[in-house]
Amino acid sequence: MRVLIVEDEADLAAAIQHGLRLEAMAADIAGEGHTALELLNINSYDIAILDRDIPGPSGDEVARRIVASGSGMPILMLTAASRLDDKASGFELGADDYLTKPFELQELVLRLRALDRRRAHSRPPVLELLGLRLDPFRREVYREGRYVALTRKQFAVLEILVAAEGGVVRSEDLLHQAWDENADPFTNAVRITVSALRKRLGEPWLISTVPGVGYRMGTSPEPVPAELEGE
Repeated sequence: MRVLIVEDEADLAAAIQHGLRLEAMAADIAGEGHTALELLNINSYDIAILDRDIPGPSGDEVARRIVASGSGMPILMLTAASRLDDKASGFELGADDYLTKPFELQELVLRLRALDRRRAHSRPPVLELLGLRLDPFRREVYREGRYVALTRKQFAVLEILVAAEGGVVRSEDLLHQAWDENADPFTNAVRITVSALRKRLGEPWLISTVPGVGYRMGTSPEPVPAELEGE
Protein backbone atom coordinates (compact mmCIF):
# COMPACT_ATOMS: atom_id res chain seq x y z
CA MET A 1 0.00 0.00 0.00
CA ARG A 2 1.26 3.47 -0.87
CA VAL A 3 -0.01 6.40 1.18
CA LEU A 4 0.19 10.17 0.73
CA ILE A 5 0.49 12.04 4.04
CA VAL A 6 -0.66 15.66 3.72
CA GLU A 7 0.31 17.26 7.03
CA ASP A 8 2.08 20.54 7.81
CA GLU A 9 3.26 19.51 11.28
CA ALA A 10 6.64 18.14 10.22
CA ASP A 11 7.26 16.05 13.34
CA LEU A 12 3.82 14.45 13.19
CA ALA A 13 4.15 13.76 9.46
CA ALA A 14 7.56 12.14 9.98
CA ALA A 15 6.22 10.03 12.87
CA ILE A 16 3.31 8.81 10.76
CA GLN A 17 5.63 8.02 7.85
CA HIS A 18 7.98 6.07 10.12
CA GLY A 19 5.11 4.18 11.70
CA LEU A 20 3.60 3.25 8.34
CA ARG A 21 6.94 2.02 7.06
CA LEU A 22 7.12 -0.29 10.09
CA GLU A 23 3.79 -1.69 8.87
CA ALA A 24 5.20 -2.34 5.38
CA MET A 25 3.46 0.67 3.82
CA ALA A 26 5.23 3.15 1.56
CA ALA A 27 4.48 6.76 2.46
CA ASP A 28 5.27 10.17 0.95
CA ILE A 29 4.82 13.51 2.71
CA ALA A 30 3.40 16.80 1.47
CA GLY A 31 3.63 19.70 3.92
CA GLU A 32 1.27 21.99 2.01
CA GLY A 33 -1.42 21.94 -0.64
CA HIS A 34 0.65 22.72 -3.75
CA THR A 35 3.06 19.87 -3.03
CA ALA A 36 0.16 17.52 -2.35
CA LEU A 37 -1.43 18.29 -5.71
CA GLU A 38 1.91 17.88 -7.50
CA LEU A 39 2.50 14.46 -5.92
CA LEU A 40 -1.05 13.39 -6.76
CA ASN A 41 -0.42 14.31 -10.41
CA ILE A 42 2.87 12.41 -10.54
CA ASN A 43 2.18 9.31 -8.45
CA SER A 44 -0.61 6.83 -7.85
CA TYR A 45 -1.61 6.44 -4.22
CA ASP A 46 -3.91 3.94 -2.55
CA ILE A 47 -5.00 6.27 0.26
CA ALA A 48 -4.54 9.92 1.27
CA ILE A 49 -4.15 10.99 4.90
CA LEU A 50 -5.26 14.60 4.75
CA ASP A 51 -5.01 17.37 7.34
CA ARG A 52 -7.69 19.96 6.59
CA ASP A 53 -5.69 22.89 7.96
CA ILE A 54 -2.62 23.15 5.71
CA PRO A 55 -0.92 26.07 3.89
CA GLY A 56 -1.56 26.71 0.20
CA PRO A 57 -4.64 25.09 -1.26
CA SER A 58 -6.45 23.87 1.86
CA GLY A 59 -6.98 20.24 2.75
CA ASP A 60 -10.61 20.75 1.74
CA GLU A 61 -9.51 21.85 -1.74
CA VAL A 62 -7.13 18.90 -2.05
CA ALA A 63 -10.01 16.61 -1.08
CA ARG A 64 -12.23 18.19 -3.75
CA ARG A 65 -9.52 17.63 -6.37
CA ILE A 66 -9.11 13.98 -5.37
CA VAL A 67 -12.86 13.37 -5.59
CA ALA A 68 -13.13 15.26 -8.90
CA SER A 69 -10.34 13.14 -10.40
CA GLY A 70 -12.58 10.09 -10.24
CA SER A 71 -9.74 7.93 -8.92
CA GLY A 72 -11.84 6.59 -6.08
CA MET A 73 -8.89 7.05 -3.73
CA PRO A 74 -10.06 6.86 -0.09
CA ILE A 75 -9.42 9.93 2.06
CA LEU A 76 -8.77 9.78 5.77
CA MET A 77 -9.04 13.28 7.23
CA LEU A 78 -7.08 14.47 10.25
CA THR A 79 -8.20 17.40 12.34
CA ALA A 80 -7.77 18.96 15.74
CA ALA A 81 -11.50 19.73 15.79
CA SER A 82 -13.85 17.14 17.22
CA ARG A 83 -17.17 18.92 16.67
CA LEU A 84 -19.78 16.95 14.79
CA ASP A 85 -20.38 19.74 12.26
CA ASP A 86 -16.66 19.76 11.37
CA LYS A 87 -16.76 16.04 10.73
CA ALA A 88 -20.00 16.34 8.77
CA SER A 89 -18.51 18.97 6.46
CA GLY A 90 -15.47 16.75 5.91
CA PHE A 91 -17.62 13.80 4.90
CA GLU A 92 -19.60 16.07 2.58
CA LEU A 93 -16.31 16.94 0.85
CA GLY A 94 -15.70 13.25 0.17
CA ALA A 95 -13.76 12.01 3.20
CA ASP A 96 -14.15 8.28 3.84
CA ASP A 97 -12.99 8.38 7.45
CA TYR A 98 -12.06 10.89 10.13
CA LEU A 99 -9.49 10.86 12.92
CA THR A 100 -9.19 13.56 15.57
CA LYS A 101 -5.79 14.62 16.89
CA PRO A 102 -4.16 13.37 19.03
CA PHE A 103 -4.52 9.73 18.01
CA GLU A 104 -2.78 6.40 18.43
CA LEU A 105 -0.73 5.27 15.46
CA GLN A 106 -2.15 1.76 15.71
CA GLU A 107 -5.67 3.12 15.29
CA LEU A 108 -4.54 5.00 12.19
CA VAL A 109 -3.04 1.81 10.76
CA LEU A 110 -6.22 -0.18 11.41
CA ARG A 111 -8.33 2.49 9.76
CA LEU A 112 -6.05 2.55 6.72
CA ARG A 113 -6.24 -1.22 6.39
CA ALA A 114 -10.02 -1.08 6.64
CA LEU A 115 -10.22 1.64 3.97
CA ASP A 116 -7.95 -0.34 1.68
CA ARG A 117 -10.11 -3.42 2.15
CA ARG A 118 -13.24 -1.46 1.27
CA ARG A 119 -11.51 -0.01 -1.81
CA ALA A 120 -10.72 -3.49 -3.06
CA HIS A 121 -13.90 -5.00 -1.62
CA SER A 122 -13.65 -8.10 -3.80
CA ARG A 123 -10.38 -8.99 -2.11
CA PRO A 124 -10.76 -10.96 1.16
CA PRO A 125 -9.08 -9.55 4.30
CA VAL A 126 -6.79 -12.59 4.39
CA LEU A 127 -5.17 -13.44 1.05
CA GLU A 128 -4.63 -17.06 0.09
CA LEU A 129 -2.80 -18.38 -2.97
CA LEU A 130 -0.66 -21.42 -3.78
CA GLY A 131 -0.66 -22.65 -0.19
CA LEU A 132 0.22 -19.21 1.15
CA ARG A 133 -1.91 -17.43 3.74
CA LEU A 134 -1.15 -13.71 4.04
CA ASP A 135 -2.80 -11.61 6.74
CA PRO A 136 -2.24 -7.86 6.12
CA PHE A 137 -3.64 -6.83 9.50
CA ARG A 138 -1.36 -9.08 11.55
CA ARG A 139 1.44 -8.90 8.97
CA GLU A 140 1.80 -12.67 9.08
CA VAL A 141 2.53 -15.18 6.33
CA TYR A 142 2.12 -18.94 6.46
CA ARG A 143 3.05 -21.50 3.83
CA GLU A 144 1.23 -24.80 4.19
CA GLY A 145 0.71 -23.92 7.85
CA ARG A 146 4.38 -23.01 8.44
CA TYR A 147 5.02 -19.49 9.68
CA VAL A 148 7.37 -17.51 7.41
CA ALA A 149 9.26 -14.61 8.98
CA LEU A 150 9.62 -11.73 6.51
CA THR A 151 11.12 -8.27 6.63
CA ARG A 152 8.73 -5.35 6.15
CA LYS A 153 9.79 -4.83 2.55
CA GLN A 154 9.56 -8.54 1.72
CA PHE A 155 6.04 -8.60 3.14
CA ALA A 156 5.02 -5.54 1.11
CA VAL A 157 6.31 -7.09 -2.13
CA LEU A 158 4.66 -10.43 -1.41
CA GLU A 159 1.32 -8.76 -0.62
CA ILE A 160 1.36 -7.03 -4.01
CA LEU A 161 2.25 -10.24 -5.86
CA VAL A 162 -0.36 -12.36 -4.06
CA ALA A 163 -3.07 -9.73 -4.63
CA ALA A 164 -2.32 -9.94 -8.38
CA GLU A 165 -3.50 -13.59 -8.21
CA GLY A 166 -0.96 -14.93 -10.67
CA GLY A 167 -0.87 -11.89 -12.92
CA VAL A 168 2.44 -10.36 -13.90
CA VAL A 169 3.50 -7.37 -11.79
CA ARG A 170 6.04 -5.10 -13.44
CA SER A 171 9.24 -4.35 -11.55
CA GLU A 172 8.45 -0.62 -11.87
CA ASP A 173 5.08 -1.17 -10.21
CA LEU A 174 6.65 -3.07 -7.33
CA LEU A 175 9.13 -0.24 -6.84
CA HIS A 176 6.35 2.32 -7.02
CA GLN A 177 4.02 0.58 -4.56
CA ALA A 178 6.42 -0.92 -2.02
CA TRP A 179 8.99 1.88 -1.87
CA ASP A 180 8.44 5.64 -1.76
CA GLU A 181 9.26 8.65 -3.94
CA ASN A 182 12.88 8.66 -2.77
CA ALA A 183 13.55 5.26 -4.34
CA ASP A 184 16.14 5.30 -7.12
CA PRO A 185 14.42 4.15 -10.35
CA PHE A 186 17.68 2.43 -11.36
CA THR A 187 18.07 0.53 -8.10
CA ASN A 188 18.25 -3.25 -8.00
CA ALA A 189 16.33 -3.28 -4.70
CA VAL A 190 13.35 -5.07 -6.24
CA ARG A 191 15.46 -7.89 -7.64
CA ILE A 192 17.35 -8.31 -4.37
CA THR A 193 14.15 -8.30 -2.32
CA VAL A 194 12.41 -10.83 -4.57
CA SER A 195 15.46 -13.10 -4.48
CA ALA A 196 15.54 -13.01 -0.67
CA LEU A 197 11.78 -13.52 -0.54
CA ARG A 198 12.02 -16.67 -2.65
CA LYS A 199 14.54 -18.12 -0.22
CA ARG A 200 12.37 -17.26 2.78
CA LEU A 201 9.34 -18.96 1.24
CA GLY A 202 11.37 -22.05 0.32
CA GLU A 203 10.96 -24.68 -2.40
CA PRO A 204 9.16 -25.31 -4.66
CA TRP A 205 9.73 -21.72 -5.70
CA LEU A 206 6.56 -19.61 -5.69
CA ILE A 207 7.74 -16.49 -7.52
CA SER A 208 8.58 -16.65 -11.20
CA THR A 209 10.57 -14.06 -13.13
CA VAL A 210 9.10 -12.82 -16.40
CA PRO A 211 12.27 -11.66 -18.19
CA GLY A 212 12.22 -8.00 -19.12
CA VAL A 213 8.87 -7.42 -17.43
CA GLY A 214 8.61 -8.37 -13.77
CA TYR A 215 7.35 -11.17 -11.53
CA ARG A 216 4.34 -13.37 -10.93
CA MET A 217 3.22 -15.97 -8.41
CA GLY A 218 3.54 -19.48 -9.78
CA THR A 219 5.03 -22.75 -8.56
CA SER A 220 8.15 -24.17 -10.12
CA PRO A 221 9.77 -27.51 -9.19
CA GLU A 222 13.22 -26.26 -10.11
CA PRO A 223 15.40 -23.49 -8.63
CA VAL A 224 15.13 -20.21 -10.48
CA PRO A 225 18.02 -20.02 -12.97
CA ALA A 226 20.55 -17.34 -12.14
CA GLU A 227 20.17 -15.77 -15.58
CA LEU A 228 16.46 -15.15 -14.89
CA GLU A 229 17.14 -13.30 -11.65
CA GLY A 230 17.81 -10.11 -13.59
CA GLU A 231 15.49 -8.13 -15.75
